[in-house]
Amino acid sequence: MRIGLYPGTFDPLHNGHIDIIGRAVKLVDRLVLGVAINAGKGPMFSLDERVEIAKAEMAALNTPTEIVVQPFEGLLMHYAREVNANVIVRGLRAVADFETEFQMTAMNQQLDRNIETVFLMADPRHLPIASRWVREIAILGGDVSKFVSPRVQERLHAKIGK
Repeated sequence: MRIGLYPGTFDPLHNGHIDIIGRAVKLVDRLVLGVAINAGKGPMFSLDERVEIAKAEMAALNTPTEIVVQPFEGLLMHYAREVNANVIVRGLRAVADFETEFQMTAMNQQLDRNIETVFLMADPRHLPIASRWVREIAILGGDVSKFVSPRVQERLHAKIGK
């Protein structure tokens, strides 16, 4: 069984993430969406909220591939072993993403050469989308409907009180 792990903070989960998930499920039999605690990033949504949002978004996808949403903390490669992942899925938007991801992949290979990393290029429609920009636009009263699902938009508005 091919098990993929797509890790991220997902604060919030946006259309670029959904695009990567939709393509990753074509490559694996089971996809684990690992929602990282990552308190250092100062997330807008709590871990429980991000897991809840991700579960709701995954339930809305129509795919025969099993998708499991779980929180995780600690070293990615430890978590990948814990969920028996063969592949780590990463999305790339720009050259800057590649540089960072390339370095991280090289380090991860040193930790476990049996787990491959697969990079999926963002659909050009989703290249500019980043969670931090979605949060900022929402906080400043902008329209984020092009970047997130209606469910996520509703959660953003509830969180910021708009």
